[in-house]
Amino acid sequence: LTLFSSTSEDDARCYGPLSSTFTELSDEMGGSGRAAVIWDCLRAGIDPNLYYRNDSGIDSSDKAIVESWLEAMSADFDANDISLTKNDLLGKRKDQGLGADALSRLQKLMKQCRSSAACADDSVTESIHTIENSIGSISHIKVSADGTTKLLLRLARGYEVESVIIPWLDKGFSTVCVSSQVGCAQACRFCATGKMGKMADLTAEEILCQIYFANKVCRIVSSIAAAGDSATTLPPCDNVVLMGMGEPADNAVAVVRAVSTMADRRMFSLAQSKITVSTVAPNPSAFTTLGSSPAALAWSVHAVDDSLRKELVPTTKFSMEELKEGLVEALKSRSKKLRRTMLEVALIDSVNDSEKDAKLLISLAQSIMADVEGSKVVVNLIPFNDIGHPTYRTPSMEKVLGFQKIITDGGVLCYVRTTRGDEENAACGQLATSRSK
Repeated sequence: LTLFSSTSEDDARCYGPLSSTFTELSDEMGGSGRAAVIWDCLRAGIDPNLYYRNDSGIDSSDKAIVESWLEAMSADFDANDISLTKNDLLGKRKDQGLGADALSRLQKLMKQCRSSAACADDSVTESIHTIENSIGSISHIKVSADGTTKLLLRLARGYEVESVIIPWLDKGFSTVCVSSQVGCAQACRFCATGKMGKMADLTAEEILCQIYFANKVCRIVSSIAAAGDSATTLPPCDNVVLMGMGEPADNAVAVVRAVSTMADRRMFSLAQSKITVSTVAPNPSAFTTLGSSPAALAWSVHAVDDSLRKELVPTTKFSMEELKEGLVEALKSRSKKLRRTMLEVALIDSVNDSEKDAKLLISLAQSIMADVEGSKVVVNLIPFNDIGHPTYRTPSMEKVLGFQKIITDGGVLCYVRTTRGDEENAACGQLATSRSK
């Protein structure tokens, strides 16, 4: 069985162990039990290509992550004192193992995946095809004072992409902000990614490897905390937002497939309500396309007034009324538990933070809820994060809270997103890479 997809760039891609459906992987591996063993590893951020070999599962990248994390945290701690025991993470199947036939099948799948990716480094001579040399690897780690961790991933085909782990220590989980493209074609004026332009679509495998590496980092950082550095911790990843680099609607086939893997209880096993796909909505049908995925929808509105939205999102081709109707139709076709949606606004001082802007948001939210039975609309305010724009500024917290109060007084739920990781350019709107293939 050879599993290939076709991206929007008409570039043949192989579905590897991360992006194959559970049934496809079971067929490829010769049984669902083998697929389950592989996913016990992947879910914990462990490479089964290494774990089930005679070298006791040694993964050199684990130690490299420890060293990078300790350096980023300026921690006075010996990396050699940290135990990276993995067995306890793999549950009831930890002793089941993979036989020679299954490992051979897995290697064949990894080799196909690497070959189809048109890897930048074709001189790789490793005897084992791994996730790191076939899909992507961590190139750099940055950690903010609040623990927000930005991962720079170098893909096997040469591009670099960013994802962010946002820890919520009081809630006991972390959120992973995942990218869907390298760069973005939507050119939002307030977003660093938009300044890059679109460089490449990510495959489903490359989208999912961001969660794999986030889980790996959280697991390893927990080992550091267990070794005695109790001030250092990242709770397990329990929430995923596709709000990183790229516009999901411009890479919808890969995004929908990746989200299905996230929500599959046999795979990443995330609750559908804890996966959010955010779109600027290049066209009204974007909501229906992305709405076919088992996740909540978020709409990057930024302004309800058509002329102002065109200024902020210059690629806008449809009116807000047309886009709203697209969202309404998509929500009507969804189950009631997935009819909750967010309207997102990057709030910029003296640009889109007036009383008029707030009241237009109230009207938009109320009209959606009136048109869709059982729907719930929440406004999410994101104070502008500096990207070096010559005139855009972050509004004062007094203005942000005043804007929020107008909306809540109008009967619409409204939250202000806590800015996380801005000193390391890991906050919303600040993700961008400088190196390409």
